[in-house]
Amino acid sequence: MTVVIDTNVLPGMFTAGHCYRPIAEAWLNGIFSWAVSTDILLEYEEVLVNLKGLPTSRKILALIEMVGAVQGNLQHVSPSYNFRAIPTDRDDDKFADCAITSDADHIITGDKHFGQLIGSGYKPQPLTPEEFIARFLTIHKQP
Repeated sequence: MTVVIDTNVLPGMFTAGHCYRPIAEAWLNGIFSWAVSTDILLEYEEVLVNLKGLPTSRKILALIEMVGAVQGNLQHVSPSYNFRAIPTDRDDDKFADCAITSDADHIITGDKHFGQLIGSGYKPQPLTPEEFIARFLTIHKQP
């Protein structure tokens, strides 16, 4: 399974004890593949620097690249077409474009704008982080 992760989910994934932490742990354990584009990585960097500071943001981004290289579960894509799948918030198009280009199954997001993808004919369907954890990660927990 391949997913695209919206920026509003990322900081919590890399915060100990946060309810989104299981997403990072599942990715680190190779449960799913994560698709990113240069535009997405630049947005991740901007938000992480603002929220966690430069040193911590660099560590998180380096961890993402390193794990992706070792595990082979970080897919870099270069969308060459803007699908304009999120007309109410063009800034979100980078995530939809990446998801469509990478043939991702889901976009993990807390942003309501992505609801426009439901029934649109595009494969990537939005899921909240809570929905993703409940549907796909609870089956991987140890008894």
